[in-house]
Amino acid sequence: MSDLDPLLRLRQSIAANEAPITTTSPDPASDPTDNLALATHLQFSNPHYSYPLDTPTRFISSDKSVDLRSIWFAWQKKDVAIPDYIASAQELNEELAGKDGASKVQNLVFVERLDLITWLEGASEDSEYIKGLESDASATRSAQVASGAAGGVSTIPSGGAGARGGRTVDPRLQEIYNGERRMGDRNSVLRGIKPTDFSHVRKIAETFLSRSRPSKSLTNTNPNLVSLPGKPPIINNTPIPSGPNPKHHRRPDPIILLSPSASSLLRLSNIKSFLSDGLYTPPHTTSTHANILHLTRLLPTIDPHRPLRFILVDTPEQFKPDYWNRVVAVFTTGQTWQFKGYKWQDPRELFKEALGVYVGWRGEDLPPSVKGWGRGVLSVGVEKWNSGQGAGGRWRDREVVEGIWGRVEEWMRGKGWGKEGLGR
Repeated sequence: MSDLDPLLRLRQSIAANEAPITTTSPDPASDPTDNLALATHLQFSNPHYSYPLDTPTRFISSDKSVDLRSIWFAWQKKDVAIPDYIASAQELNEELAGKDGASKVQNLVFVERLDLITWLEGASEDSEYIKGLESDASATRSAQVASGAAGGVSTIPSGGAGARGGRTVDPRLQEIYNGERRMGDRNSVLRGIKPTDFSHVRKIAETFLSRSRPSKSLTNTNPNLVSLPGKPPIINNTPIPSGPNPKHHRRPDPIILLSPSASSLLRLSNIKSFLSDGLYTPPHTTSTHANILHLTRLLPTIDPHRPLRFILVDTPEQFKPDYWNRVVAVFTTGQTWQFKGYKWQDPRELFKEALGVYVGWRGEDLPPSVKGWGRGVLSVGVEKWNSGQGAGGRWRDREVVEGIWGRVEEWMRGKGWGKEGLGR
């Protein structure tokens, strides 16, 4: 029944400013507790009802029902920033693991959390992540009243098949609700149903670029001679592909994934100066609005003449399936939520496919999770930052960077990377 649905009861209590309390037993007389690791039930009043915190709800994330503990935790953290929410969820899960190991708070992604909070506050009539309630006489009657199909005073819809029973609103306030624009996800807000593929633009551009290239009649007739501006021709001993229309093969760029954690010592803002210049600076001292970086590095055992261009990103959201074959290193802080959107979400499996790199402060202990991942993770330490130290005092950073690149080169060579890419 809709009046026993925990999501609906929570929404009603929030609207009535009668927030539920967490307790350690279903007994109404039991002492309340603010510690979600110790609490077992969520108590509602008017009328009184108690729900176990592990009760599944109608909110669906990753095709699984989210329990009431995760819903209540997301509501409590509705005003905190994303990194703080993620850190709090991890801390709570560690406490729950030490208690019984069975309970766990599900970490909702930004879009899901925003959609849930909007619905609980009553600012949204429905949610794409909430399944509808089972139809019954009471729910049908409430829906008719809310839509104006039957008499009575309008009520605020609940977002499922039913509506919030018994609570009326001022007609002027209902008119304001009716005029609100319905929220959508990031694709629908851009008036699209899926991301647009602009790969065809490259083909069109190639037509114009080919017109600006010199014709064969203006170049050397000897295919083994290569002329450079201002220099005499040199001999090119590279064999020419046979066939009427040989195509140039562009070497794929290897990819390095960074951790998006706010506690990571290396972010997109400072990773380039660290890996390119061998100098560590804290992430907050520099800023960048880019979500992708490029850097080049000569790896002599793979290609002694041409530097490889590396792509650096902190999320795989825009990855195509074949991109995962090009991931050569993953920088991590030891937090497993980083791998949620990865192809390999189990760290032990991930670090068989890519080199793991943990960078911490020199002299500090490794996180237990990093130790448990074994030899697939390279652990290094940099000197703690001192603003008065200057670049000359951080000469050890170069040693650390060279060690990282040495392991990356060794790993890529072992995976079959060659002059023309993976397996070439």
